[in-house]
Amino acid sequence: MFKSASYFRINPDFVLPPLEALEETLQATRFLPCGATETESSGWIAPRGKKSLLLAESVGGQLILKLATERRALPASAVKAALDERIDKYKQETGNERVGAKLKKEFKEEIVFELLPRAFTKRSATLLWLDPANKFLVVDSGSLSGADRIVTALIEVLSQVRGAGPSLTVKPVRTNTSAAAAMSHWLATREAPFAFSVDRDCELKTPDDQKSTVRYSRHTLEIDEVPQHIATGKVPTQLAMTWNERVSFVLSESGQLRKLKMLDVVMDGVQEGGKDDDGFDADVAIVTGELGGLLPDLLEALGGEVEEGAGAPAPAAAPAEAVAA
Repeated sequence: MFKSASYFRINPDFVLPPLEALEETLQATRFLPCGATETESSGWIAPRGKKSLLLAESVGGQLILKLATERRALPASAVKAALDERIDKYKQETGNERVGAKLKKEFKEEIVFELLPRAFTKRSATLLWLDPANKFLVVDSGSLSGADRIVTALIEVLSQVRGAGPSLTVKPVRTNTSAAAAMSHWLATREAPFAFSVDRDCELKTPDDQKSTVRYSRHTLEIDEVPQHIATGKVPTQLAMTWNERVSFVLSESGQLRKLKMLDVVMDGVQEGGKDDDGFDADVAIVTGELGGLLPDLLEALGGEVEEGAGAPAPAAAPAEAVAA
């Protein structure tokens, strides 16, 4: 279900609007494919899949939505070739050797308009999970920039729901220790935080223009090399970890979770208990239940959340000793 997780805090006074009213608003912004001359189209689709018409799914008090986006991609090389051809033709017909910037822009706009209907489209869809009780929002994206568009669409649709309470405000979770600094400490001391274990994949980079990189794949990290790289200034940008032998993931330098995977101990319990007809409710219960335990433990491992008005978290390049202190 969720393959990655960018997580946010929502305002304490937010109350989820009635599902009927939310569904009505979502239906008004349902996804429609790109028109012939549109470069992009976004809208909400059924999280349960094509067999369902509902756009808002609530399972155990957890709200699940899904935003689809379709883009028409024009290769820059094709546009440039067509533009060069148009300019050459103009020069031959008019005898003018100089073509102004304004005219070039007009030519380019005409070319894009002509080529768009023939351009291939690419569609993507992103899940989001809103936990109104614990004031968490989780987006299935491995980067904050990728999640921003989804968050913006959610805020916009909630603002249109009739009879809704306080508007939704969303903030990235800030911790007292940055993920990069914490990973440096764990690797340098060879001590994973409580409830977590360090796995066998890691990437370290120098925080300069050179971006010198060292990667370990399916390799033990309990070797002298790793602390030595950290001591010379390399910073962990990715680290594979496991939570309570239940969920494996890769932690990024900015705190996002990537390559999320529920391990056999989790999935075996589901198979014994059985699934609903399409498996959706069970999948939601699994993911929200496991991440609902993992995320608080991760935030604690990163020194806890920064209180309002507090300073910035420890810098990424902080030495292990400073992090430990």
